[in-house]
Amino acid sequence: MTGGNWQKVAAPVVIGAVILGLWELTVRQAGIPPYILPGPWLILRTLVADWRTLSDSLWITLEITGLALLAAIVVGGLLSILFTQSKWLELSLLPYAVILQVTPIVAIAPLIIIWVDNTLASLLICAWIVAFFPILSNTILGLNSADHNLVDLFQLYGASRWQVLRYLRLPAALPYFLAGLRISGGLALIGAVVAEFVAGTGGRSSGLAYEILQSGFQLDIPRMFAALFLITVAGVGLFVLMVGLSRLTLGQWHESEIGADM
Repeated sequence: MTGGNWQKVAAPVVIGAVILGLWELTVRQAGIPPYILPGPWLILRTLVADWRTLSDSLWITLEITGLALLAAIVVGGLLSILFTQSKWLELSLLPYAVILQVTPIVAIAPLIIIWVDNTLASLLICAWIVAFFPILSNTILGLNSADHNLVDLFQLYGASRWQVLRYLRLPAALPYFLAGLRISGGLALIGAVVAEFVAGTGGRSSGLAYEILQSGFQLDIPRMFAALFLITVAGVGLFVLMVGLSRLTLGQWHESEIGADM
């Protein structure tokens, strides 16, 4: 790691440690009861004590998130290619994708859960609705951003639509697709958690949102914070994973990643 990279890691870690220290000190000095605001040390102890249950719930939430993100990549990617190949299809179907994006998921999640018998499938659909639009819109933008002079050159040499798509438009769209993927990763997690809240499913198929609901009903606030902490860690981990994928894919040839390493 270079000096600049060390600073990128050390600065937020130091700030986070200071905030946690002040939080713990305030809770202890003010005598705030745990059912109002637990301190970081109590949250950590609760996380360790309930790790088995919380880790199982974390895995279920991550499973829904991963499946929703995969579906968003497949559907969003294929639709973006179809839309750029046919303006008629884009004009006909893109407005409905926009409608899905701007409709609050909390408003339609109850309907989806009622209409779909399978709980996992209903949660997956809710998370997918939230996640797919950034991939769709960013990839369309990337496919349309190919240099028009190069497009004319390809056509001058008799390249087919498939060749233009494969050798020119798809490479041009890759940075945009990966940028959309960064956004969709977090949105898929948010969609999964919101859908779990609405569904309120328990038992073996319960995710972290159900653990938060149960903790709230029982006034077990330290456990609620522990579950919330795991959701936050999962979101940060997804973002870091997408950033790493972007650097691995674009690091040697695209200006956005070459400049980021300087």
